Amino acid sequence: MPKISEPTVAEHRARQLRTLLDTARTLVAEEGIEALSLAALARRVGLSRPSLYEYFRSKDDLVAAIVEEELPRWAALAEEALAGPAGLEGKVEAYVRVLLEVMTDGRHAAAVALAEHALAEPALERIRVGHAQLLRPLVAALEDAGVPEPELRAELIQGLVDAAARLAQRRPGDVAGIVDATLAQATRGLS
Repeated sequence: MPKISEPTVAEHRARQLRTLLDTARTLVAEEGIEALSLAALARRVGLSRPSLYEYFRSKDDLVAAIVEEELPRWAALAEEALAGPAGLEGKVEAYVRVLLEVMTDGRHAAAVALAEHALAEPALERIRVGHAQLLRPLVAALEDAGVPEPELRAELIQGLVDAAARLAQRRPGDVAGIVDATLAQATRGLS
């Protein structure tokens, strides 16, 4: 029987899962997505691969767990940001700003990069569910403003945010300009 480091097995497993997810994020941040594997993670935390399989069945399962853990936090930040401003343009701007801030922040960069990684369908479906939660406050703001097809429009705005986050990673010295251009496109289109 393995030695547990917490008062209960459940607490031990929760702490171990936290360690695994944090270490996986660090591994991606330091060495890139290609470096993330169950074997590399097991080595970093000092677990055997069979022990690691108790938490994750595959790399896709690990990636989905990392992204799933981040999405509710991002959704809460988005909801909080949209609660402040009045008017649709202010709400869209708040959404774009908070999401770009999160997506370009170093702590979340690993989850952003991992979300773009090619994953098998079951892992992608898990991420889609969390992503829908992220869009919910924006969809509600668009519905309240009477915007036609609010789900579609929210997805399009999120697409702008995703593209801007990728650009910001490639051009870190131009983040402010990228944010401004994204806001202009999301709120005023090409006019």
